[in-house]
Amino acid sequence: MLGIIGGTGLYNVGWMEVLESRIVGTPFGEPSAKLSFGKVGDKDIVFLPRHGESHQYLPSEVNYRANIWALKSVGAKRVISFSATGSLRKEIKPGEFALPSQYFDFVKDGRPKSFFGNGLVAHITSAEPVCVNLRQQIYSSGQELKLPIHDDLTYGCVDGPRLGTRAESFFLRDAAKCDLVGMTNIPEAFLAREAQLCYSTVAIPTDYDCWMDDPAQHVSVPQLLKCYSDSLDSALELLKHTILYHDHDQKCSCQSSLEDALMFNPSELEGGQKIMMDVLLS
Repeated sequence: MLGIIGGTGLYNVGWMEVLESRIVGTPFGEPSAKLSFGKVGDKDIVFLPRHGESHQYLPSEVNYRANIWALKSVGAKRVISFSATGSLRKEIKPGEFALPSQYFDFVKDGRPKSFFGNGLVAHITSAEPVCVNLRQQIYSSGQELKLPIHDDLTYGCVDGPRLGTRAESFFLRDAAKCDLVGMTNIPEAFLAREAQLCYSTVAIPTDYDCWMDDPAQHVSVPQLLKCYSDSLDSALELLKHTILYHDHDQKCSCQSSLEDALMFNPSELEGGQKIMMDVLLS
């Protein structure tokens, strides 16, 4: 099954045949919203809006662990997420599409970033935090549809909810060598890896953050929302093509990422810890 995480402005997928919607309980509380189960062609899909059905959660308030655990618990093996971002490169224009392959963690707000702890020690490998196969499938669909799409980029993740300072924008662009800046993909991407899910984000640059000299180019909420809204039809076209024309049941090394990461014996667990690990290892 393919999981879809909708970002800003993407709270449902109109052409998806929804068969059921329900809240899925998790050891970490409730996810952001009901999960919608359905089909696109003959493909099984589950959809979840990251910020809630009416965008009621700040990036720091999203229950990322519940979202990822819920998707895994209902049978998702791969996850495509959508995210509004700022562009830190002139050649990556607002309204185009961008596929991160790397992340720079600039989040300091204390959001939980791991399923592990409280006696459970594990260390996943995150040198390549995005599923190469899934990312390449999305990129291939973008090329076939002749959409403006950029590949193999670095996403710098910040706290929010405020928009960044020019000093931060220059740091992420020049010192950290980031191409995009956003507020939500960390810890989402790393939790997906801990859950042994293939994960790739379709970033939609809506602005040039604030590194340009022209103040008219600096990000604002109305500018962000308009650009994202204008790109949404093409984003859904990209998603539909990726769903219909690629294999989402193939095995991938992402789906065995805990194989050498655990420093405890899962068979010795009981209660809530056993429930959590049974799902992550499934």
